[in-house]
Amino acid sequence: MDQVRSEGSKAAGFGASSREHGASIADTANRGKEGIAAAAKDASKAGEADVGALRDDINNLKETVTNFISRATSDAAKSARELSSNVAGQVNTIAGDVAQKGASAASAATDQAKTFAGELENMARRNPLGAIAGAVIIGILIGRVGRRD
Repeated sequence: MDQVRSEGSKAAGFGASSREHGASIADTANRGKEGIAAAAKDASKAGEADVGALRDDINNLKETVTNFISRATSDAAKSARELSSNVAGQVNTIAGDVAQKGASAASAATDQAKTFAGELENMARRNPLGAIAGAVIIGILIGRVGRRD
């Protein structure tokens, strides 16, 4: 009867080899789960490493941009100072030239006034009555202008 059961079991697919296949499938499934878990763990580590490298790259880029902006600002300020210095130097040069020309004009006017005063003095010495008459006429003109206001 055992042989019948054994044959019946074999015929139904429930023999010893079936148990071996069942165990083999379970082992394969477990190995598959372990393999998937290991692959997921490796992928997670690789992803973390990639994220870390990306974070480092972003920090380096941030430092590079900060340094670039700092240098650009410094260069712009330096250029502005140089331009301001050049403009101030040119303004000082022009102001000095204007002052010198003004002093020359004032000196020339002073010389002409002295020459004119000297001429008037010489005319008054040569013709004292004409000088007195001229002074009286100028006095009358000044008086009239003063009364109109």
